[in-house]
Amino acid sequence: MDQIIIRGGRPLSGSIHISGAKNAALTLMPCALLSEEPLTLRNLPRLADIDTFGHLLNNHGVSTTIEGSHPGEYGRVMTLRANRITSTVAPYDIVRKMRASILVLGPLLARCGEATVSLPGGCAIGNRPIDLHLKALEHLGAEIEVTAGYVKAVAPKGGLRGGRYVFPTVSVGATENVVMAAVLAVGESIIENAAREPEIVDLCRCLIAMGAKIDGVGTERLVITGVPKLHGATYAVMPDRIETGSYACAVAITGGEIELIGAEDETLGATFDALREAGIETKATPRGLMVRRANGLHGITVSTAPYPGFPTDMQAQFMAMLALADGASLLTETIFENRYMHVPELARMGADITVRGRSAVVRGVDKLVGAQVMATDLRASMSLVLAGLAAQGETIVSRVYHLDRGYERLEEKLSAVGADIERISDG
Repeated sequence: MDQIIIRGGRPLSGSIHISGAKNAALTLMPCALLSEEPLTLRNLPRLADIDTFGHLLNNHGVSTTIEGSHPGEYGRVMTLRANRITSTVAPYDIVRKMRASILVLGPLLARCGEATVSLPGGCAIGNRPIDLHLKALEHLGAEIEVTAGYVKAVAPKGGLRGGRYVFPTVSVGATENVVMAAVLAVGESIIENAAREPEIVDLCRCLIAMGAKIDGVGTERLVITGVPKLHGATYAVMPDRIETGSYACAVAITGGEIELIGAEDETLGATFDALREAGIETKATPRGLMVRRANGLHGITVSTAPYPGFPTDMQAQFMAMLALADGASLLTETIFENRYMHVPELARMGADITVRGRSAVVRGVDKLVGAQVMATDLRASMSLVLAGLAAQGETIVSRVYHLDRGYERLEEKLSAVGADIERISDG
């Protein structure tokens, strides 16, 4: 099993190109199920989760072809063709690997009138039920049964019907699923209290490029007028705002200055507000964003919340960064109840962190010390890499397959800006 070895203490300098967003790409790929014509996605990151989702779509009869980037572009180009759906069953063996697999439910149901999807897997960061996905689809007329670990959904005769659903709590995945289903439903659908994440905006823009009719994009109220069918399109995946924030934290914890090429400031709101409060300077450039640590790190108080609030996917990275800040910081996790599994590993490196329920008090220390640590989930993995970049001595991070799910060419990107980091394999 691969490990990452980091010899810390080096400031970072140079530029890092931000990859296409994993969370956006995994939402755009199932859009291919909605049309007989090809969907071409540009700026697709090279990640394990992308490959897994590709295998799932292949299972449904979608052909996938991958090219390198076009001149002047980064990432891969994938063309997905679903001219004929050969299976409406998403099996356990694939779905268990990744929670985003549930996003085939809405498209399959809308196009084929039925879908059978295994209950999903993913990072073990807490209870993430799919009841909101199912209730939203029921408001479009679907009949749903959960049995033997599978969701079985059937549309009424004549297909899904437009309906109105008010989410009791904001759900990104459920919003994505019902939007993809509603674009082919008969009549008008109104989605209230919809999630507003940039990745959902990206999804709506892609669907519109395919011929969907969606009003209210970027707001909590989406009005979708169903169309008989969608056509093909070519669409570029948005830059990854979580990767952007993670590398900004790398600058913050090590010092130095990095230009994040392709980063989009408008999607980073609360993350960069918190970074600036902690003492990090940011400046827009013609190619993206420049980030540098000004005069040390300062403790802050931050609480995760649905967009436009502070993202839960940045909590672990901020915790590592704030372990070396002046004074104390208070982090509160409101989205998932089990997202502090990185705390014991950071403590092995000398961090002073006390967890009290859903809150964590981080008292800044003078130094972190390299140690052997184990990744527990995707974002926790990055927090350990960040700590290793700043720690004295050598840090060995194991179970790095988590990192490969969400960070493209991590060691290569960090090495290019001065980090002493390498991946080793035991065979």
